[in-house]
Order: sequence, then structure tokens, then C-alpha cells
Amino acid sequence: MLIDYHTHHVRCGHAVGELEEYVRRGIEIGLGQIGLSDHMPLLHVDPAHYYPEMAMPMDELPRYVEECLKLKEKYKDQIDIRLGLEGDYIEGWEEAIERIVEAYPWDYVIGSVHFLGEWDITDHRQVQGWEGRDSFGVYQTYYDAIQKAAATGFYDIMGHLDVIKRFGYHPGEEFADEARALENAALVAVAKSGVAMELNASGLSKPCTEMFPSERMIHEAYRLGIPLTVGSDAHDPKKLGENLDKARVALWEAGFRELAVFEKRQRTMIPLEV
Repeated sequence: MLIDYHTHHVRCGHAVGELEEYVRRGIEIGLGQIGLSDHMPLLHVDPAHYYPEMAMPMDELPRYVEECLKLKEKYKDQIDIRLGLEGDYIEGWEEAIERIVEAYPWDYVIGSVHFLGEWDITDHRQVQGWEGRDSFGVYQTYYDAIQKAAATGFYDIMGHLDVIKRFGYHPGEEFADEARALENAALVAVAKSGVAMELNASGLSKPCTEMFPSERMIHEAYRLGIPLTVGSDAHDPKKLGENLDKARVALWEAGFRELAVFEKRQRTMIPLEV
């Protein structure tokens, strides 16, 4: 069974395509399951005075859930739809995040770190945030947040674990060993938490030209026994499933033979097909 567990839609402001377009595209390309996983509304910044089109408005969240559930019923004989959320981890906002996680009947919640304070490290409009910063210090802050996110118990899947590399900024060769240690510590934290992790294929089309996480981290995840799932992080129905063939091959070569899937926040494993 082919799956795609990471997708975004017009509600989030920076994607195109209605939810139903993604579902129909999933049927067209032969997915057995599609995860609808739009961004959690912004909590720690004022949307009216921040960068536009970052996430769905808070009052759209219940409408998003309602539409997903209607589509789930409508297409139940053609594709399994999973109700998901990409829930930002923002240190200091744990109670607000937990309220959203507990308020709706999610099948799964992806835990991702996009923000370091008010700086979204994944937004191409905010790349200037790297200017004048100690790159290794940014990596330390980022991977500390990943460890804290994994420990919360809010999430079922840790998302694009090394997305900090998206725009090609690295600590430098002199910190290569230290950076690798940060990555390994994050993976150990994920393993200790018992949650799954995704192999996010979207990095292949980003400046880093590498999936999230890297091949080295995939092999380390296998060694640590972390369950993996896959996602395209599509922001356009035409890109649903993009590069997931490469993701499945990478997982197979690392030793994985199963993928994690979720229903009502319960994880089961299905055979990995390459």
C-alpha cells in the first residue's frame, strides 16, 4: 500500500489546492492512504503583524477538521483518509499546543520545529535571519527544541527532523563532529520518546537537495529502532507523492521493511513497498 502522510492545502495560505483535490489526486496516483496534515494556526505571533500566509486562521481549524471528516466518509470506498495536523513545537507554548492536540479527533499529529522564537527558519522570506548569527549556535538551539518536542508526548510523528539545513546553512567543517552529535542526540530523544519519524522527500527540491533527514540519519534511525513513515510535504496537488519512490528506496537500503501508519493516534505497521 502506498501512502503520503504530509500534505498542505489552500487554508494554510502558502499552498494551493482544496482538500478534495488532494484526495482525488491520491486516488489517481494509487495511494492507499492519504494523510491530510495542514499547519496548526499560529500561537506565539500575531498573524496580523507577522509575515502573511503562514498558517490557517484559528477559526478555520474546526472547519478544516469537519471537511476532512466529510471527505473521509465520502471517499471511504476509494482511499483511506487520515486526519492529521502538523503541530509546531514552540517552547513556552506547550499548554496552548496541548489544547489543540486534545481538542480534535486526530489520527496523527506531526511534531515539527519551524520557529526559533519568532524566526521561522523554513520561510524563504526570512533567510536573512541567518545573517550575523553563529550557525552552530542556531543548530544547538534547533536540536534542543527537537529533543524537547519529542519529550512532550504531543506528537505521533516527528517531522522533517533536520529541516534546519533547508537553505544550505551549516556550522562549517570545524563543527562537523559537533553537529553530528547534535543530530544523534535528537535521534536518541526520538527513540526514547517512542514516537515515529518521517522521511520527508521535499528536501530534494530545496536548496539543500537532500531529503529530511539525511541518509546518515536514516541509517542511525534504523539502528535505534525508530519507526519511519513517508511524506511528500506537498503544497500543490500535482506534487502529491513527489519523490516518495526515492524515499522508499532509501528506507529499504537502510534496512527498513515496514512503514508506520496511524488511525485514532494508534500506530500500526504496513509492509514497505519499493
